[in-house]
Amino acid sequence: MKVLVADAFPKERLADLAALGLQVQARPEVSPKDLPAAAAGASVLIVRGKQVSAEVFEKGDALSLVIRAGAGVNTIDVPAASRRGVYVANCPGQNAIAVAELAVGLMVALDRRIPDNVAALRAGRWDKKTFSEANGLFGRTLGIIGLGAIGRETARRGQGFGMRVLGWSRSLDAERAKALGVERAPDVLSVARQADVLSLHLPLAKETRGIVGREVLAAMKPGALLVNTARAELVDMAALLEAARAGRIRVGIDVHAGEPEKGQAEFASELAQLPGVYGTHHIGASTAQAQEAIAREAVRIVASYVRDGSVPNCVNIARKSPARARIVVRHFDKVGVLANVLDTIREAGINVEEVQNTVFEEARAACCAIQLDDSPPPALLDRIRARKDEVISVDAFEL
Repeated sequence: MKVLVADAFPKERLADLAALGLQVQARPEVSPKDLPAAAAGASVLIVRGKQVSAEVFEKGDALSLVIRAGAGVNTIDVPAASRRGVYVANCPGQNAIAVAELAVGLMVALDRRIPDNVAALRAGRWDKKTFSEANGLFGRTLGIIGLGAIGRETARRGQGFGMRVLGWSRSLDAERAKALGVERAPDVLSVARQADVLSLHLPLAKETRGIVGREVLAAMKPGALLVNTARAELVDMAALLEAARAGRIRVGIDVHAGEPEKGQAEFASELAQLPGVYGTHHIGASTAQAQEAIAREAVRIVASYVRDGSVPNCVNIARKSPARARIVVRHFDKVGVLANVLDTIREAGINVEEVQNTVFEEARAACCAIQLDDSPPPALLDRIRARKDEVISVDAFEL
């Protein structure tokens, strides 16, 4: 089995992949444009931030698993992968501490204007009078939008600064909020109104795109800090540019609209040029600790897939199949029994969506649950029941 690693990956973890008996090809320099050709013949593809287009799946006939060595999978055409029956997995939580550290670092930098301090000193200027003006973080309200692994780590660090932590997440209930020591807000707007610092930690999805829009930005306190280490598309960038240009809020941002795919490139950002805006270069997960943890998780996923075909952290398995009916066949555990049952279903023009067979002790009998895309007619059930030397009983259920 061939594995293509199309982004930077620790040498020790490449050796771990080879130790699984795999043919490992490391090509971190390959461009997204050339990736479809490079992936030809590979069964497993590992990427970090590289775009994986639909063409990769169209041309990669052998491809069966793509791993995003990171959290989000927005750089991968997941629907195209699903149409070709390719598993897509990620490495959630492995970079949580690194991103949380940067988020808190941006908060401190904004409050104490650390980059401007440094710039003034380098320019030979002493300005203790101006730079002594800071609010401090202790006792302030940290509003967190999204309390997944990164949001939780950010909350812990905010609590360490003595901040009140207010949070909103689609999955945050009262019990979980209490366990995290976080006050639960009913919606994003409520968090924005109360926060001295608003930190974003949501994945990019249809429901979260533009979730911080003009109304949310307008609701923020004058002088409040907005920190985004998640995805640029979570924020209405035109509205953010207006708010930052007016000096209403200060911004710490690690993710940028239209940012380059390459590690080094020319990049002009109008937002990043504004005073009161501190931008970093999408480096949230870029610590040695995080990259090592992510690489180890990627290796674990590959090892599981090679060992027994299971895919941890798979993101494109249907939560609910389109099945409309189920038949449960109790049968003798003999060669060809299930093949005959499935063949009978096929002849009736009904598609099988899922099959789960359970074998009883002594392996003399088994029970098979078969999910179907249409209700089986009585004649079909009678045909299966007629094979009395193979089938014990058949029951049908509408879903």
